[in-house]
Amino acid sequence: MAKSPPPFAWFEWMIAWRYLRARRAEGGVSTMTWISLIGITLAVFALIATLAVRSGFRAEFVDTILGANAHVTVYQLGEVTQSGRIDRTIAEYEEMAARLAQVPGVTRVAPLVRGQVMAASQGRNAGVEVFGIAPENLVTLPRIADPETARGSIGNFGAGIALGSGVARTLGVGVGDTIRLISPDGVRTAFGTSPRVNAYEVTYIFSAGRYDIDRTRAYLPLSEAQSYFNREGVADEIEVMVEEPEDLEPMRRPLLEAAGERGQIWTWQDASGGFLRALEVEDNVMFIILSILVLIAAMNIVSGLIMLVKNKGRDIGILRTMGLSEGSVLRVFFICGAFTGVLGTAAGVVLGSLFAIYIDPIFSFVNVMMGGGVWDPSIRGIYALPAELHLSDVLSAVGLSLGLSFIVTIFPARRAARMNPVEALRYE
Repeated sequence: MAKSPPPFAWFEWMIAWRYLRARRAEGGVSTMTWISLIGITLAVFALIATLAVRSGFRAEFVDTILGANAHVTVYQLGEVTQSGRIDRTIAEYEEMAARLAQVPGVTRVAPLVRGQVMAASQGRNAGVEVFGIAPENLVTLPRIADPETARGSIGNFGAGIALGSGVARTLGVGVGDTIRLISPDGVRTAFGTSPRVNAYEVTYIFSAGRYDIDRTRAYLPLSEAQSYFNREGVADEIEVMVEEPEDLEPMRRPLLEAAGERGQIWTWQDASGGFLRALEVEDNVMFIILSILVLIAAMNIVSGLIMLVKNKGRDIGILRTMGLSEGSVLRVFFICGAFTGVLGTAAGVVLGSLFAIYIDPIFSFVNVMMGGGVWDPSIRGIYALPAELHLSDVLSAVGLSLGLSFIVTIFPARRAARMNPVEALRYE
């Protein structure tokens, strides 16, 4: 008894390859094959490019948030003073900072004084938020103490003021120039409170990578900020940085215990949670939409295979008469469709990966061709289009494309396998 050939034998591959490269005059559908191939390639390219930009956006926003802001802000509940004012300042901030620094997982603790003032120079004005911070704590902020994007020396911070690049540009000042800070809640006199105006030399200009931070933020030495904002001997809050900022839930209770009875905490996830959730929803919606695009491209394989089965009806009848089994016929046409899906997926992965890797020159070219102004950082918050290529994103795109290609290929392949050889040869 003759032994049946194994699945996907060499002759099945040979027949499938002959059908794929056959010309239309020979009953092939090479044009439809190319259309299917290009469709799959573009769909996978679009999916990988979108996933890379999505990952880049989230990583860039999170990095700028974590690199220039506290992971956890510790403050106190308000206490009513004898004058009827609500006092939220922290009197024993050094002791609280020491307790917070001992919490496992905490990497940095810095007392802060905060206030909003008007900055002025050479007839130009800008509203800024001033952070009072010790010089030794400022140098530990990654996005602020970045020498590649900064101007001036952060070592001279104790002798002046540090400005965001957007604030410096608005005021038209550089390192060595002098600006004035104007606070409405300033000097207390017998006749009330009068505005306070102090002049400071610009010793450092930073770029945090976030437009909203660079155009509104300034830093003063802690002692100077305490004097300027009438916070002598107290702090407004304490910023805390931790080893795992993405996993803050286990640290909430230890931080609250270290903060004391009146202590409260506010994490970066609390501040930016709505934005991050909106990003996640948008990511899921975009993936679904682009998955439909891949499905539409995969349907071109079905139309091509149906035409191939119709044109090769006589060949199928002859092959079945010669003893080819239904399974072999099914595998021949499955190979035809799957080969198109695999080749298109591979080409799409290459194009999508190249797009993510060389996104900066590509975006620069598009910006030049459009006459500039394509990317507005005041709207998007960051200065360039980011992209990060993750293996998980590539694998999800590959799995989706190959899965859909293989599934849709089965139906026309089964139709070919079930074709009656007598009917196929009746009119030949």
